[in-house]
Amino acid sequence: MTPPAITGTGVFTPPQVITNDELVTAFNAYADLFNTRNAAAIDAGELEAKAHSRTDFIIGASGIHQRHVMDKSGILDPEIMHPSFAARADDAPSMMAEMALSACHAALAQAGRRADEVDLIICAASNHERAYPAIAVEIQQLLGAGGFAFDMNVACSSATFGIQAAADMVRAGSAHCAIVVSPEICSAHLEWRDRDCHFIFGDVCTAAVIEPSEAAKGAKFDILSTRCATQFSNNIRNNNGYLRRSRGQMEDRRDMQFMQEGRRVFKEVLPMVSTHIHDHLEDERITADALKRLWLHQANKSMNDFIGRKVLGRTPSAQEQPNILQDYANTSSAGSIIAFSKYSDDLRSGDLGLICSFGAGYSVGSVIVRRAG
Repeated sequence: MTPPAITGTGVFTPPQVITNDELVTAFNAYADLFNTRNAAAIDAGELEAKAHSRTDFIIGASGIHQRHVMDKSGILDPEIMHPSFAARADDAPSMMAEMALSACHAALAQAGRRADEVDLIICAASNHERAYPAIAVEIQQLLGAGGFAFDMNVACSSATFGIQAAADMVRAGSAHCAIVVSPEICSAHLEWRDRDCHFIFGDVCTAAVIEPSEAAKGAKFDILSTRCATQFSNNIRNNNGYLRRSRGQMEDRRDMQFMQEGRRVFKEVLPMVSTHIHDHLEDERITADALKRLWLHQANKSMNDFIGRKVLGRTPSAQEQPNILQDYANTSSAGSIIAFSKYSDDLRSGDLGLICSFGAGYSVGSVIVRRAG
C-alpha cells in the first residue's frame, strides 16, 4: 500500500464581499416592503410580519462578520434577494469549473505539479450546478488533466469524504496524483429572505492535491488515517433538486431552499462529531493533547468551540483551533480546507493535526495528518 499525502492546497476567494451591515440594511428594506405590501393580511392575522435583523444578532448567533459571494447585487436588492447569474451557453465554462480552475492551479503550484500529471479529479461539493455532465469531468478537460473524474455530494462533509476517497485510491495505486476540489456557490441555495438564516453562507472554492508521500516535491502532510460516518436526518435539507415540478407546487415552498432545525442540529450533531473524533484518535492510539491543530468545519463559532473543548478537554487557543468563519461565513465543505490551507504552514515536521467536517446527512469526516518536510 502506498502512503498518501496532501502536497498542496489552493483557495479561490470571490472578490465581492457583503458585510453584516450591508446585509442587514438590505434585509430590513425587504422586510419593510413585505410588511407594507401585506399590511391587510398581517392586520387580519393571516400573515406574520417580518421582523428586522441586526448586526449584533448575526455575530452573536454565528460569529460571522462578512461573506464573499459571486454576485452581491441581486442579494442586496430588496426586490430580488438572491444572486443574479446570467445563463451561460452550453459551450461556455460553468461557474463552478471556473472557480475550480483557480483553486486547482494554486494547489498544483504549491505541490510543484503540472496539470497533465493529474489522473484523478473529485469535485466534492454540497451544491452542483447541474446534474450532468459531471462538473469534475469539465474541470478535467479545462485543466488539461488525464485519468478520470467524478462528482461527489455529501453536503458539508464532501471535501473530507473526497479526501478519503482520493487517499484510498492513491493507497491502492488506482490514482497517482489526485485533486479534491470543492467549488461552493452556497449563496444560490440560501433563502436570503429568512431572518433566521439569511447570514449563514458564503461562496468559495478550495482544492487539495493528494499523491504518494514518497513522490512529494516539498513540504507535505502525510495522511495517517481517514474516517467517515453518516446517519440519516432530515433536520438540514434542501428539497430543490433537479426534478421539475409544476408551478403550483413550486410557489411558496420554503423547503426548496436551505432549511434547518437549528436546535435539533446543535443537540444531535455535536455529540456525534465529538464522539467520532474521540473514537478515531483512540483507534489510532493518538491522544488529544498530541494534536497541534484542529481544522474544523466552519459552520458556527459556538459549535466549533463546543467540539474543541470536548476533543481537547479544555478551551483550545485560537492557534490550536483557527477560525475563518468571521471572514468567509459558512462555506459548506470548503470551510475546514480553507482553515487548513491558511493555518498549516507554521507547523513543524512531526506535528499532528486533524481536519474535520460535518453537516447534513448527518455526515462527519475526519482526516488525521502529520507534517513532514
